[in-house]
Amino acid sequence: MKAALKDPRRRRVLTFAAVAAAVAILPVFVRSEYYLYLLVMVGIYTMVAVGLNLLMGYAGQVSLGHAAFVAIGAYTSAILTVRVGVSPWLALIAAALITALVAAAVGMPALRLRGHYLAMATLGFGMIVHRIALQWDGLTASDRGISGIPPLSIEGVTLVSSTNDLGTYYVVWLVALLAVLACSNIVDSRVGRAMRAVHGSEVAAETAGVNTARYKLQVFVLSAVLAGLAGSLYAHYMTYINPDPFDFAHSIALVVMVVIGGMASTWGAVVGAGSVQFIEVLLDARHLHEQKPVAYGLILMLIMIFLPQGLARGGIDIAARLRRRRQARDR
Repeated sequence: MKAALKDPRRRRVLTFAAVAAAVAILPVFVRSEYYLYLLVMVGIYTMVAVGLNLLMGYAGQVSLGHAAFVAIGAYTSAILTVRVGVSPWLALIAAALITALVAAAVGMPALRLRGHYLAMATLGFGMIVHRIALQWDGLTASDRGISGIPPLSIEGVTLVSSTNDLGTYYVVWLVALLAVLACSNIVDSRVGRAMRAVHGSEVAAETAGVNTARYKLQVFVLSAVLAGLAGSLYAHYMTYINPDPFDFAHSIALVVMVVIGGMASTWGAVVGAGSVQFIEVLLDARHLHEQKPVAYGLILMLIMIFLPQGLARGGIDIAARLRRRRQARDR
């Protein structure tokens, strides 16, 4: 067992198997429909966070408008199913494809920028999408929202819907874990090495023969597709959407998920998604919804000062230091 844990590949397999087993049996201990709903939302946000972590943590490209891609996925499914009558499964695929096309169109010019210029460009894109959702009444129904979004079902069996939290839980977490697995494999591949080189120094990466523009665009599109899929699942789960969940505060919440969990830590995205969901529940319970941006800003400051590696990796490091101290005392 110790030899297996020393092998990084085997350790990743064991970690994935342990998390998958925990996800599978967790509903046995969750009796409340509200808590099951929260777990579903953590799974949905995990998809977004793991993609954004690839973009920010590994490729070093900042995005402050990722909630826009969640919105595009959600509204694509809603409009196609409610207005056009398309099958929900086809709408789910269309949401991923349209999100990819929009991300490519935005990413090609935006990713030529660096640092805070890129952050401002993505922020502007997010604000534009939110404004369109608010004001294009004929398409998005403005702040009234779109209701009656059909659930995802197979042969009459409902899989993703607010009336079937348990089924939704397993479907959402299956997709979320597949996203984690795919991103983990990408990180350990040639593409992952190229992303880390871009993060370290674009000039040095280009000198070494890395096509930085291509790799940045690829990871940007992939992170957007995961966000679009999450948005589509969210729409079919809630059966109603309006512009509120896709504003600037939610883009910041997505960044907070990545930072809290740990930059360049795939499993940290899962920890970050759960942590932010817990924080939002606490704020809503105390009627502090309007103070969320302030709370997120404070949390970002505290994490960057006291635990810059995030909860996942920072917690592992703290546990390792405590174990070494205990072993030193025993000697």
